Amino acid sequence: MLVVIEKNRYLSLTLLSAYRRVGESRIKCTKVGKTVLFQGSSALSLDAKGRLTIPTRHRDALANQCDGQLTLTRHPDGCLLIYPRPVWEIKREEIARLPAGARVLQRLMLGNAQDVDIDGAGRVLVAPELRSAAGLSKEVMLLGMGGHFELWDAVTLQRREAEDLAKGMADILDQFSF
Repeated sequence: MLVVIEKNRYLSLTLLSAYRRVGESRIKCTKVGKTVLFQGSSALSLDAKGRLTIPTRHRDALANQCDGQLTLTRHPDGCLLIYPRPVWEIKREEIARLPAGARVLQRLMLGNAQDVDIDGAGRVLVAPELRSAAGLSKEVMLLGMGGHFELWDAVTLQRREAEDLAKGMADILDQFSF
């Protein structure tokens, strides 16, 4: 099955879907054909060593999609991105092909990318450099963004969303139908 990842980019994936509502977590993996799309938010805590526990309902989907292999990197908005490794490999190639004028983005995303594996307890280690760069405290929010996740400091995300909503979304809403 071919899955549209971005304009004119396709990826063939065979994945299982998973969905369970647990506590205040609201992320689910939605099966569209054979593609897992992540959506929603989960309030989580980093442990004392900086490990993030991946919500249980995502572990099976991530295990099937990428054998629990993920890549974490920085986002220009100040959060961290968490990609299943096969998705990251495509994104990495796209970033590497950008023209010389995109060196800042290449340094930010490629230069800070770190491969991690989900351990037996369902956790991934967020390196101190990445935690510091994203300003992550103990309380974080994991947002499903389709084929990847964003990881935000909970307070920073709340402030950012308030600022973004105050600015309005007129241009975007002209292109979207509810």
